[in-house]
Parts: sequence; structure tokens; C-alpha cells
Amino acid sequence: MKKILSVVLLIMGILSTVVFGKDNSLEKIKEKGYFTVGLDATFAPMGYRDENGQIVGFDVDLAKEVAKRMGVEVKFKPCEWDGIIFDLRSGNIDMVWNGMTVTPSRAKQVLFSQPYLANDQVIFTRKDQGTYTIDDLSGKVVGVQLGSSGAMAVENSKVKNDIKDVKKYSTNVEALMDLEAGRLDAVVMDEVSGNYYNQKKSTLNSSVEQLSKEEFAVALRKNDNSLTDEINKQLADMKIDGTYEQIKIKWFGK
Repeated sequence: MKKILSVVLLIMGILSTVVFGKDNSLEKIKEKGYFTVGLDATFAPMGYRDENGQIVGFDVDLAKEVAKRMGVEVKFKPCEWDGIIFDLRSGNIDMVWNGMTVTPSRAKQVLFSQPYLANDQVIFTRKDQGTYTIDDLSGKVVGVQLGSSGAMAVENSKVKNDIKDVKKYSTNVEALMDLEAGRLDAVVMDEVSGNYYNQKKSTLNSSVEQLSKEEFAVALRKNDNSLTDEINKQLADMKIDGTYEQIKIKWFGK
């Protein structure tokens, strides 16, 4: 009798977990009619403010299209990149969709969507300096964004103990401006964003050698499985019907 009672209690416990622990993240988004995307609004071309102060970018267009297909709206909330995962986990935003690199340390804190874009961490220098390799960072002053994949790449590089100083900035743009002004010898950051910044100015070189090869994905809260599944589904559909490629060409060309 005791054995039967134990089995019954175990089954009831499992059913209770299924019923009360059910993931309703997608349902919540559909009920309120929108989801909030956290982003660094200086990270062109992924998400940034244009000359009219509007938030635009590759990730912005992807998020808008996914929201439209889900039948909801999307709101964009600028955040400090170094604290953006805290904003996500505390409920201030529903996801981070802003060229976030998938890393093992981040994967312990967030649930990532399927990767949607490849990226490299490279070294940017001024034209008059030539092109740097990783070894050339020895004895140099290097700029990175706080909490960024560039900062992680420098920390994990073979020359980390030989770098003269690593200066950390709130945004990559601030670091690049200091590089152009001669206050830095190099900036380590995303190739996608750095090249976009340099398109009009052409004042910088980017290294052929990568500090790391990476992939971008959308970051959500650990338990938001149904919302993550929906985003994966919509992105997959957009790739099949060609919408993803159209948005990619708009921002990066062919």
C-alpha cells in the first residue's frame, strides 16, 4: 500500500510540475501584444539611431518582421551593453536582439535562439599604422567595449599579458573615435560593425587575422522556451521565403 501511495504521489508531483511549471512566455507576449527588445543603440548596422533619432538596423528590421508575423508589435529599449543581461533576467526587456555573440558563459545565463549571422572579432587600426596581427598588440594600448565579445577575445588571446593597457568603453563608437584621435593603438571589436562604421570614413584598417570566429543569436530568458521556439520558427520561415536575404542585402549588400 505504501509503495502504491508513493507512486501516486510521484505522478501527482510530475503532473503538478507540468501544469504549474508550464512555459507560457509566448502566450504572455501575445496577451500583452508586444515584445521589448533591449539593444545598444550605437551598434551599427545591427541597431542604432539614424540622423533623425530613429532606431534602425539589420536586427531592428528582423525583429520588426518577426513581430509582424507573430501578430504583435515590437518596442526597442536602449540599454548599457555591460548590464543588458541583467536587464533581460530582471524582466526589463523580453530579449536581446543586437548582434549578441553566442558564448558558453552567456549560455549559462540566457537561452539563445538558433544563430542567424556569422561574425569575427578583428583588430582595427588607423590607416597610417598598417594592419595588425594578434602579436602586434603586444606593448600597445587597446580599446574594447565593456562586456563585449571583443573584450572577451582580448582576455582570451595569447598576448593578453603583453598588452600595455586595455581601455574599456561604454560603446564601440567611443573606442573607434579614440583610435582615430590617436589615443589608442587598436580596437578589437565585431568585424560587421567596425566595417560598417568605416564605410564612409575609410580611415581604418581591419586585420585579416581573427581573434575569434563567432555567431550572433537572440538572447532570451532561460525558461522562455515557447517564445524562443517561435522566434526560431519565424526566422527559419523568413530564410525559406527570401525575406531574410532581402533584409541582409539591404544592410550588407550582396
